[in-house]
Amino acid sequence: VSQVANLTLVSSACDVVSTAYASTKESHPYIKSVCDAAEKGVKSVTEAAASCVQPVLTTLEPHVAAASEYASKGLDKLGEKLPVLQKPVEQILSDTKELVSSRVAEAKDAVSS
Repeated sequence: VSQVANLTLVSSACDVVSTAYASTKESHPYIKSVCDAAEKGVKSVTEAAASCVQPVLTTLEPHVAAASEYASKGLDKLGEKLPVLQKPVEQILSDTKELVSSRVAEAKDAVSS
């Protein structure tokens, strides 16, 4: 999970979502109260689940470690094959916008000629 969270694309996407969430909460008082209540509920459920799951995780620790190592190797290969995962969201959007613009320009040129 930490390796996925450290991917540039994932971390920048989380930053964008977090900023939008915080901005929306601050701009709209009614949404803020709903979000605050939802956050408290999620926190309570998470704490309760964590205390129940901990004994199971302790028992399964060797299997979790093996799965984690396997997943880590898979993520490394995925990162090699998809370099876009190492780019921030803003750059991907900019690159996509440029690509679409150039394709539209090519199409316009083709139609006009």
